[in-house]
Amino acid sequence: MRWVRDYKPQAEQNKLYRTAIIITLGGNLLLAVGKGLVAAVSGSAAIYADAANSISDVVYSLLMVLGLWMAMQPPDLSHPQGHSRFEPVVGLLVTMSMAFAGYEAAHNAYLRYAAGGETIALDLPTAVLLLSAAMKAGMFVVIRRIAKQLSSPTLNTTAKDNLSDVLTSSAAFIGVLGSNFIHPLADPIAGFVVALWIFRQAFLAGKENLGFLTGKSADTEDVKAFIAAAEEIPGVLRVHHIMTDYVGPRLMLDLHINVEGSKTLIESHEISDKVIKRLEEFPEVDRAYVHVEPDDWVD
Repeated sequence: MRWVRDYKPQAEQNKLYRTAIIITLGGNLLLAVGKGLVAAVSGSAAIYADAANSISDVVYSLLMVLGLWMAMQPPDLSHPQGHSRFEPVVGLLVTMSMAFAGYEAAHNAYLRYAAGGETIALDLPTAVLLLSAAMKAGMFVVIRRIAKQLSSPTLNTTAKDNLSDVLTSSAAFIGVLGSNFIHPLADPIAGFVVALWIFRQAFLAGKENLGFLTGKSADTEDVKAFIAAAEEIPGVLRVHHIMTDYVGPRLMLDLHINVEGSKTLIESHEISDKVIKRLEEFPEVDRAYVHVEPDDWVD
């Protein structure tokens, strides 16, 4: 997926990061406390699973604060390209907290299922789950918008988690309804569904962030876009080689372009500079390296 980002001053970027941190940490803490109390009072396995997920959200919110604080630090001698590469590391820690929440939710649902389940009152649990879904929907919209503006993989993962929380709260709500109108076992079954969804999201988040850390390549559509952008530069006859890999959350590009063999060194250098400038306008690209070859040259 290609991010669309305005290049904002560092101070404005930091302000957006702080806004995202406050919304995420404050919202998750409020929901974790509320769901935890309701789960203890109602005895609902589905709400317990949802509360475990919210507690996991609080943990990753704290990790996110640390990761984004590191990412906001300006370049220095130890990290001349900046500190944004710390984000995928935090993303993996978030993934582990999500996986633990999935385990806790599944374990509790199993115990409730083995005990035969129970009918859950429709009063307080219903209100909490509906409120939770509404809050998470709002958090998803805001965090996703900030993630796009900053091209932040950590905030992108957070936005996805908020959306999944809307679905898990909805599943828990269905479990509470089912325990009243279908069978008491509907509640722990819904707890299992919530746990499976948490595991799924943890797997997807882990896969994405591990790819950032291990140098995965760009998507085929992105590679085609890079080639097309390079070949639009006057003087570039074609791109005959391109290699892409993620260094942290952003891409490194290595291109070989062909130009007319009669071009002077100065002309070829100017073409190369224009290609580099164009490619680095893509918000997902960190750096681009361009090798110029005469069109009739054979490697």
